Formats: sequence, structure tokens, C-alpha cells
Amino acid sequence: MAAATFAVVTSEMLPVALLTPIGGALHVSEGAAGLTLTVTGLVAAVSAPPLTAALGRWDRRRVLCGLLVLLAAANLLAARAPLFGVLLAARVLVGLAMGGVWSLAAGVAARLVPPAAAGPATATVFSGVALASVLGVPAGAFLGQSVGWRAAFAALGGLALLVAAALALLLPALPAERALGLGGVLKLAAVPGVRTGLVVVAVLVTGHFAAYTYVRPVLETASGASAGQVGVLLLVYGAGGIAGNFAAGAAVGRGVRATTVVIGAALAATVLAVPLLATGVPSAAVLLLLWGLAYGGVSVTAQTWLTRAAPGATESASSLFVAVFNAAIALGALTGGGVVDRFGPAAVLWLGGAVVAFAPLLAAFGPGPGPGRR
Repeated sequence: MAAATFAVVTSEMLPVALLTPIGGALHVSEGAAGLTLTVTGLVAAVSAPPLTAALGRWDRRRVLCGLLVLLAAANLLAARAPLFGVLLAARVLVGLAMGGVWSLAAGVAARLVPPAAAGPATATVFSGVALASVLGVPAGAFLGQSVGWRAAFAALGGLALLVAAALALLLPALPAERALGLGGVLKLAAVPGVRTGLVVVAVLVTGHFAAYTYVRPVLETASGASAGQVGVLLLVYGAGGIAGNFAAGAAVGRGVRATTVVIGAALAATVLAVPLLATGVPSAAVLLLLWGLAYGGVSVTAQTWLTRAAPGATESASSLFVAVFNAAIALGALTGGGVVDRFGPAAVLWLGGAVVAFAPLLAAFGPGPGPGRR
């Protein structure tokens, strides 16, 4: 399951490492190339709740295998795209696959282990998100530099097929447990603790992706990093993300609200510091490590918040999480693209950090994830 989340998140985020060569090959600006991320996020956001409801009582193992095959097809289409419009169509398919896999991941994780191990299991499954940053996106950058951006998409298509085969062989049968219709899924958003969690996710992710989508041109201009050094810096960011994921997985058991506040404050401070302090590759590496540590804990912390706020409806709460998360990715990438095209790379960091700064306030003072929950 961690490999599945790794495959879908790497597929979603791969354009971050390849914006410059994609734009050059398909004759679009870096801001326009960022639409490859925006489209994927929007599709995942719109499709996750109705897809989760439509899956009904289908066995989750079969659904996950089908979604990974769809992901493979999407990446192989992207690798062959002759025009920017074809690439965007491939990214629509990535969004569908991602919305489905992520909605099911937390619920499946909890079913594979005893109840006492559900938290660590969820952190393990969502470690695929951090690994996508530490391995997937940097590997895409290196492949794009050495053999071309199309080869990076093709390699990811092959990986998705391997993960589909592994899921088919290794997962047990997983019939759906509690199925809610679309109306029931959407009603969860009215629960106070769920609503707070979703708003915090929206703010954190919008600000992060407004900045992170355009991190390559920022690093190239602010720190003077070469294409090869950008790949190394993304690797540093990803290493921080893995550590942050497991640190947050351990911390949420002691207090999910406090963990969310700390993550939001640290992320805002780091993003705002980049245009001021990332004046060379060493300082950029330190800041990207801290950025990864902070953002690496977002997925597992937010998922834990929503699971506690909606006990017994994990998949439905997860589908809302995916919808908001990916809508925020799309909004952040789209807004950041406009800012970077008009005002330059540094401005997008100021925007992202300012937006993220609202998240710890909302987490601290809004309704918590449940009665008696910290």
C-alpha cells in the first residue's frame, strides 16, 4: 500500500521536477506547464467523493489493482504526448487514479493490522507520499536531465504496473465494510471537527503548493543551483519529508491538535525564509530539509484528525480529505503560476508562506477532532 501511494503521488508531482523541459519541448511557459499539476489536482478533488460512493461494496483489492493499471496507462500516454493538450488529457487520468487510491489507503491500512497498530500502519502507508519526494521526484529530475522527461513518465508507467501486480498477489480480499452514498459523504463536512480539519488542510496545502510547484525556478534563480544540484536539493527535501512523516505519526498519538499547530507554524516560517536565506546551495539545502520535515507530517496528521472526527466513516472522510487536498494543490499551482509569470520566482514564496501562516491559528482555535480529543 505504501508503494501504491508512492506511485500515485510521484505521478502527480513529477511535473514539479520537469517543468522547464516540458515547457521547452511543448512550447509553453513554466506557468502554463504548471497546469499539468493543476488539472490532476482538480480531477482528483472532484472525483474522490463520488468515486468512493460509487465503489459501494466492491472488493478494495480489485479496485486498487484497477486504479494502478489506469495510472500506468496515464503515464505511458504522457510519455508519448505530441502536444500539450494530450499531456493534459493524460494528467486527467492520473487525477482519477489518485483520487481513488488515496481515498481507500487509510481505511485499508487500518484493516491490515490489529487495532492497536492502526496509527503506525497509517504512517507507513502514507510514507509513500514522503518517499515520492525523496525518491520519485528527484529520480524524475535525474531521468529528465539524462534521458529526457518522456522517459521519466514511461518509467513511472512501468512502476505502476508492477505495483498493480504486487497488490493483486499480496493483498487479502478486502470487501467494503461501511458504504455511504454521496449525500452521506458530503454531510460529513458539516461535522465541526471534520470541517476544521478540512479548512486547515486547504490552507496548508494551497500555500505549500503555490510555492513548491515552482521550486525549481526558485532554486535556479535564488541560490544559483544547476539542474543537477536541483535534483540533489529535492532529494534533501524528500529525506526531510520521510523523517517528518514518521515523527508526526508518533506525535499525533500524544496530541493531534498540537502536532498540527507545530507543523503549520514550522512550514510557514521555512517557506518565508527561503527567499531571504537561500542565497547559495548549502543554505538552500538546510531550508529544504526543514521544509520537508514540516510538510512531511501533513498527510498523516490531517488523516488522523479526520479519522478521529468521523469515527466509523474512514473511507468517506478520506474522500473529503482527498477532494480538499487536491483542490488545494490545483489552487496553489494555478495561483503560483500566475504570480511567478507576473512577478518572478521569489514572490511565489512570499505568497505561499503567508497563506500557510493561517493554518496554525485555525488548528489552535477551531473545533477539535472530537470530544475529549487533543
